[in-house]
Amino acid sequence: MNTPTMALGAMYFGTRVDERTAFSILDRYAELGGTYIDTSNNYSFWTSDTGFGGQSEALLGRWLASNPGVGIRLSTKVGAQPTRVGGFPDHLEGLRADVVRTSMAQSLERLGVDRVDLYWAHVEDPTVPVEDLVATFGGLVSDGLTARWGVSNHPSWLLERIRATAALAGHAEPTAYQQRYSYLQPAGGMPVEGQPIPTGMLSPDGLDFLRRDPTVDGWVYTATLLGRYDRPDRPLQIEYRHPGTDRRLAALTEVAKSRGLRPGQVVLAWLTSNTPALTPIVGVSTVAQVEQAAEATSTTLDADELEVLNNA
Repeated sequence: MNTPTMALGAMYFGTRVDERTAFSILDRYAELGGTYIDTSNNYSFWTSDTGFGGQSEALLGRWLASNPGVGIRLSTKVGAQPTRVGGFPDHLEGLRADVVRTSMAQSLERLGVDRVDLYWAHVEDPTVPVEDLVATFGGLVSDGLTARWGVSNHPSWLLERIRATAALAGHAEPTAYQQRYSYLQPAGGMPVEGQPIPTGMLSPDGLDFLRRDPTVDGWVYTATLLGRYDRPDRPLQIEYRHPGTDRRLAALTEVAKSRGLRPGQVVLAWLTSNTPALTPIVGVSTVAQVEQAAEATSTTLDADELEVLNNA
């Protein structure tokens, strides 16, 4: 399946990250051997005067056009584009077949490509029967519009039901699962700031699912907690302030010092070195940051280091 060690997150390309800076980051990522870029049709509506997304895909399309033949794979998503200004999270496009087909065509046009490598059902749409969902996304695979598809921001039990339904019907099964996850964990039951969709957090059940089924890639976002591991000016949110965090930060500091890495880099290395190995989607705004991320995800932690981190 050729699971990438990291995916470059392009969420703010074309909005907070201007085109010149984004092109420099993308150029450097390609030079470093990066393989996957992750975006979405709704990135990033909350930073755009229009109230809708599409800026990230459009910028990537311009970069791809200026770099013909570049060996980059594309991951994009459908389902969470608001249907009106200010409509998130209650008024979203959803995952009906006609919506998915139309949004796929629009994404391909913005990206300037005939197909993508991975297409995600971005947010659960309870109005769409599972049978219809797998027929829709399986049809995109059959039609050659995407090489494979994945499920993001869905509970793990629903992922298993989706896969079983697809297998029974003879459709392509989702081979990737994307949720929010990091080394530090919030206190149980507390809402997480910046995560308006509860099913977006990778649960212990979801992690166990990925451990048991290596045919499904695990992708995770907000892996470095928006820089909070390395930036004193960004203190941890209240849901992360508990005794377990203190123990894990001590272990992280120990491994970081011995490796000569930043704590946030060790987090990325932990994700890619652990079992199951997870693919972090790393959002950056400078070339230096993409270089640090590439160094981190090319670092393999040894068994002793993993034991220190996992047992804290």
